Amino acid sequence: MSDDIRILAVDDSKSTLEVLKRNLLPEGYEVYTCERVDEALPLLEELDIDLVITDYRMPQATGLDLIKHVRGNHPDMEIMMITGYPSIPGAVEAIKDGAGEYLAKPFTTEELLSAVERIVSRLQQRRVFSTPDTPPDNFGIIGNSPEMARVFRRIGKAAASDANVLISGQSGTGKELVARAVHYNSDRRSASFVPVNCTAIPDSLVESELFGHVKGAFTGAKEARAGFFEIAHGGSIFLDEIGDASPNMQAKLLRVIQAKEFTKVGSSRVHRVDTRILAATHKDLKQMVAEGTFREDLFYRINVVDITVPALCERGDDILLLINYFLTKFSKGMHRTPPGLSDEVLHALQRHPWPGNVRELENLIQKLVVIVDHDPIEITDLPDAMRFSLPREGNVSRTLAEVEYEHIRNVLSMTRDNKTRAAEVLGINRKTLREKLKRMEEFGGGEE
Repeated sequence: MSDDIRILAVDDSKSTLEVLKRNLLPEGYEVYTCERVDEALPLLEELDIDLVITDYRMPQATGLDLIKHVRGNHPDMEIMMITGYPSIPGAVEAIKDGAGEYLAKPFTTEELLSAVERIVSRLQQRRVFSTPDTPPDNFGIIGNSPEMARVFRRIGKAAASDANVLISGQSGTGKELVARAVHYNSDRRSASFVPVNCTAIPDSLVESELFGHVKGAFTGAKEARAGFFEIAHGGSIFLDEIGDASPNMQAKLLRVIQAKEFTKVGSSRVHRVDTRILAATHKDLKQMVAEGTFREDLFYRINVVDITVPALCERGDDILLLINYFLTKFSKGMHRTPPGLSDEVLHALQRHPWPGNVRELENLIQKLVVIVDHDPIEITDLPDAMRFSLPREGNVSRTLAEVEYEHIRNVLSMTRDNKTRAAEVLGINRKTLREKLKRMEEFGGGEE
């Protein structure tokens, strides 16, 4: 992720600049530093900078001044604001002016690297979209199957409009990736993309989370807070798993979508908002409307353009492209050459039903790259369920004994004739396995 990423850090604190360099250089980032905004301006012209990390308060020109300069003259650069004087209004202003992240001092190494990785991920995603040799219809998403071609056509139509979009599909299929593709290929690409997990917001905090609150609005409201819709003004808000939204949240969402305005908790001031709605669900919202568990008026508000993301098992040879992509990605992170896969492993991966979809595949490939230290990866490196529960193609008229004997032979082959391990996989003790093998010999069903 850090390859060829150049970072310019601007802070009047030498110690902060040293902390940034000490944490970012080992991750492979190129880091340049300066202590004043006027020193940064010529560097922005001379160097091909990808990310600017700037302090909020500095003598003469401030971090906000630098953000405005970057947005006006270098719109493709990413920006992160850091400050030792954290304030909600300052964060909102920085985000509105174009900062992709806002980090308060003191910050941990993990917080810094996580913020930088999020920014770099967005930066690289945009680069994929604009790379000339990238197929123009895939929006940086891996897949060449007819099923994904239909998704790409829908993304193109959605990105060319400002209509609300409903993205449906099983968990793990990449619905947020589709939402980001719509946003970053639309006229709103330079503004914020704000993801909201509808299942994670307690009903008592719905208004505060969505619309924000003023200082003193309720017990514990020691500072004013911007809500998701305010932060997403001018951009897109991604309502993930909207099918799990409570009736209260559904009502609040319907009102702000219809009226395009909201009021913060504890305030009477009405705020106008220009935000595109991108919603996603793994549930059948039409069925929920029929059952009375999802508002029909909200359904029609969000379902102007619908995009259905297919399950991984429906995407044919796309799985091979994804396997190759994840092998390269995780091997690069571990500074190793991507390992190969045996024919048996590829066969097993292609036949697996993948109930967790792309997310399950990504997790498996990462585990294999981390744990397996030989090349190629063999069938014995896969989880037991994937090795020994492969669907059977062919004759269904065989007897139960024949099926059992064949399964035992397969397990013995895959455990390289390790009978103790084979017995564990089969869920029987070694004595029982010996008895079954003896019967197989007696009836010509196999040999030990």
